[in-house]
Amino acid sequence: MKRLTLAFAMTAGCLGLMTAATPAASPDSLKAHTNPTAMQPSLDMDTMPHFLPAREITIGGRRVTLSREQCLKIALEQSPVIRIADLEITRTDWSKKEVQAQLWPTIDFQGAYQRSIRLQTIRMDMGGQSQSLKMGSDNTWNFGFSAALPLVAPQLWKSIKISDTQILQNLESARASRLDLVNQINQAYYALLLANASYEVIKENYDIARLNASVYEKQFSVGTATEYDVLRSAVQVKNVEPELLQAEIAIKQCKLQLKVLMGLDETVDIDPDVTLKDMQQEMYGYALRERTLDNNTQLRSLDLQAQLAKQNVEMKKLAFIPTLAASFNINWNSLSNGSPFRNQEFHPYSTVGLALNVPIFSGGSRYYGLKGAEVQQKELELQRENLLNSLNMQVDLALDNINQEARQIATSAEGVRQAEKAHQIMQKSFEIGAATYLSLRDAELADTSAKLVYYQAIYNYLVSTSELDLLLGKEDALVKAGVALPANAARR
Repeated sequence: MKRLTLAFAMTAGCLGLMTAATPAASPDSLKAHTNPTAMQPSLDMDTMPHFLPAREITIGGRRVTLSREQCLKIALEQSPVIRIADLEITRTDWSKKEVQAQLWPTIDFQGAYQRSIRLQTIRMDMGGQSQSLKMGSDNTWNFGFSAALPLVAPQLWKSIKISDTQILQNLESARASRLDLVNQINQAYYALLLANASYEVIKENYDIARLNASVYEKQFSVGTATEYDVLRSAVQVKNVEPELLQAEIAIKQCKLQLKVLMGLDETVDIDPDVTLKDMQQEMYGYALRERTLDNNTQLRSLDLQAQLAKQNVEMKKLAFIPTLAASFNINWNSLSNGSPFRNQEFHPYSTVGLALNVPIFSGGSRYYGLKGAEVQQKELELQRENLLNSLNMQVDLALDNINQEARQIATSAEGVRQAEKAHQIMQKSFEIGAATYLSLRDAELADTSAKLVYYQAIYNYLVSTSELDLLLGKEDALVKAGVALPANAARR
């Protein structure tokens, strides 16, 4: 029984790591999905058959049988993480238009009214006599329009190109979010398959234990078995029940994790349309057509950062270039005494001009800013070199793991075949009294342990291939799911 507990602990530990390592299952998101009254996207059971060709849909119990591809499609369409990434693209697009708007003339209206409480007094010497005169008017009105247009603005022109690069960064960030979600959905789906397979193995072991206990009870009733044998077989049944309960809990946790990633209501019950053993028939179709890191999200994001740093250096250099702007003003003013709304005579006047700004000295701030931008550019070059070496090493390790796990699957499959045959022989021997119950239990535990190790090997292989796809930035899953970036961003 210790071997059975150890093997199933590997399964439970794997599922626990999956739940802990998933960023989408934050406390806030988990609370939103586990609270029935929370505002969250839910699955419309009336329209589901139109876009989910599942093998089994039970509307009354909100139970659906989904393939991995269908889970990916739902997650990519409803996940809040993907929605946030798409909104960030839209926000940056509007920011670029905000910068472009600075190339157009700016037109403003100004209006002002001033009431004199006490007029200004001046003293003048006229004909040898000093006289005091009051100057100004009680009311002063002034309003008009002003317009300005940048003619030579190198930094403004460069900032528009920087906005384009920032949009590309957000596009890559959205792509990275999608690829990361695909990997999380794959691992959650494979974990559910592993939990189901482990449950079936333990359930089979539990049924056999109950069968043997019933055999001893019958033999005891006819006097061919002792009470000790009956008690020992009954205790064995009770020992397997906690393992069966753990398997059921693992299935519920995996389903909850998958629903959180898909953004589904907790009342929907998900069942996979395949078993882990079925996946073995197809998984050897995985092939690494070409080993290239051109599509790696980390590398592409770092390249865009380097491009942005280069443009920032160019913009810092443009700070030394003079700027030229044109301006136009038309105003109306009026001066009057007494009531501010009577005897008003507005007189227009207008001006047009050019404003030249030549940077001469700023205490070295522009120079220091340029040097800092150049240092940042060199840092990104070194970071890219280090990241490239690290990614190549990760690819090598992933390929080695996949090859080793493939060999382990073949070895485990042979071990399962031998364990099943040994168990069948021991079962027949026990039924005719040629084998002891202890020998039978050893054969049962060996069979159960071999099957758990076999399913764990398949799960490890599938998870490793999914992680390698994420590392290489493969978009096959996105293409199959028919999910693309938003239309306003795809134009870039």
